[in-house]
Amino acid sequence: MKILLKILASFGVLLGLVALYVTFSHQPEPFTQGSESEARLAAGPWSVARLDEVFVDRDRPTQANGDYPGDDQRTLNGNVWYPFEAEAGPRPLLVFSHGFTSARSNGAYLAEHLASHGFVVVAVDYPLTSMRAPGGALVEDVINQPGDVSFLIDTLLGYSAVSGHALSGKIDPARIVVLGISLGGLTSTLVGFHPQWGDPRVGAVLSIAGPSNFFTARFFAAADVPFMMLAGDLDVLVPYKSNAAPIPDKKPGAELVTVSGGSHTGFSGGTALLRAMDNTDAIGCWSVGRYIDPNEQSQWQGLFGPEDFGIDYSAPNELCTIDPLPKTMNVLRQQMIARVVITAFFEAHLSSDAAVQGAAAKFLSTTGAAEIPELGYTRSAANDTRGMLADS
Repeated sequence: MKILLKILASFGVLLGLVALYVTFSHQPEPFTQGSESEARLAAGPWSVARLDEVFVDRDRPTQANGDYPGDDQRTLNGNVWYPFEAEAGPRPLLVFSHGFTSARSNGAYLAEHLASHGFVVVAVDYPLTSMRAPGGALVEDVINQPGDVSFLIDTLLGYSAVSGHALSGKIDPARIVVLGISLGGLTSTLVGFHPQWGDPRVGAVLSIAGPSNFFTARFFAAADVPFMMLAGDLDVLVPYKSNAAPIPDKKPGAELVTVSGGSHTGFSGGTALLRAMDNTDAIGCWSVGRYIDPNEQSQWQGLFGPEDFGIDYSAPNELCTIDPLPKTMNVLRQQMIARVVITAFFEAHLSSDAAVQGAAAKFLSTTGAAEIPELGYTRSAANDTRGMLADS
């Protein structure tokens, strides 16, 4: 018994040392003291509460997948982060979508930050594209995820209308936006612009490194919605040059924020534990590569409707074709940048305070790049739509 206790004690010490190493090693370079970037990285004025919820859409099925027989409904395990104080009043609703073989927890660092700045954020594990999908992750189920987003919007608006619910009166139905990483960025883009699956209630879209090389200008013309692409220029899974870089030429008014030295997986919260790696995309390629054949010409062939929708199915599959992997920036710094950029984008388009809108827009276009060396900003010419969703 004494030997067992010694072994357990030694194991506990080892875990403690590992925890200390993870907590204090490989810390990122901070933003300049006293800068606007540092101020924007701080938590906002609202206390954040979290609601754990299982959302069940009984009107839409989940298809069979491998040894999984399917279901006559879609079950979405989720969380809602929201400003706790009653005086917060109706707030913008933001639906976050995770990437392929990922989970809602990888967006928690963004959700908590956004909720502290006054947003209600909902995130779920999608039935067949998450890391624990029954039968193995199925990328083709992305076509059902825009419907999941619309279902979540319906449900959250319903909660806000119910007296006595934790979210009662918390959501402004006129300010609904979407955000996603990788396949979640694709999901968000489909929700914003797809001519059949789009949700007209969505007023702004932010894709973090979402696949987009097969979308043409015609696709983005289907809706007049503010759009931002946030991406790292060393992305191995969704290469920057063919996906993110062309966005300003495809959509008038689109905003492109480039993180120099940024990876694909560096935007995912879970990679914080792997920050000692030179490039966490190695893990991403392994995870995704179990379910997607990198040699297949296009894993999207025919999925998104006819070419008349603005879909270019001849766009190649470039998944994990870069070798050797380049050394990328510290993922913690990449996530710091993501926090301030994403919050500024949504404030610029959703805030009811014109001064807040203007300051956020200036931070994106000018101040951020001046203060953060890795940050680049491009916005294509168009009529300015900022404030179109703001309170009157």
